[in-house]
Amino acid sequence: MALPRGTCCLRLRGEMLELFALAFLALTLLVVASAGLLALKVVLWIVLLPVRLFFALLFGLLFLPVLLLKALLGTVAMIVVGPFLVLTLLAGAAIAFVALLVPLLPLLAIGLVIWLVVSATERPVVAS
Repeated sequence: MALPRGTCCLRLRGEMLELFALAFLALTLLVVASAGLLALKVVLWIVLLPVRLFFALLFGLLFLPVLLLKALLGTVAMIVVGPFLVLTLLAGAAIAFVALLVPLLPLLAIGLVIWLVVSATERPVVAS
């Protein structure tokens, strides 16, 4: 590639070095900002830990009756719906089994024809 008249190769190289220096500076600022934000996150996590533990304990104890009711209703629903679910799963398994065996029917027919031909041409064994 020909350079325009009066352009020095060293000057272009200097511009590229300046561009790399700016990119390195931007990357350095990004790393410093990320480290600062990470430190802020850790400090806030440690400072607010007692508050989070207090609310978790408070709402955890208040939420226990709701969890007990949920478990009771879930048990009753499973007793009612369970048999239908089992029947549906068994029917689906039977249908899947048949669907997997249907492509093998031509091979079964070929085997039956071969067995018929072999058994028709075979002489019975006479015991001596």
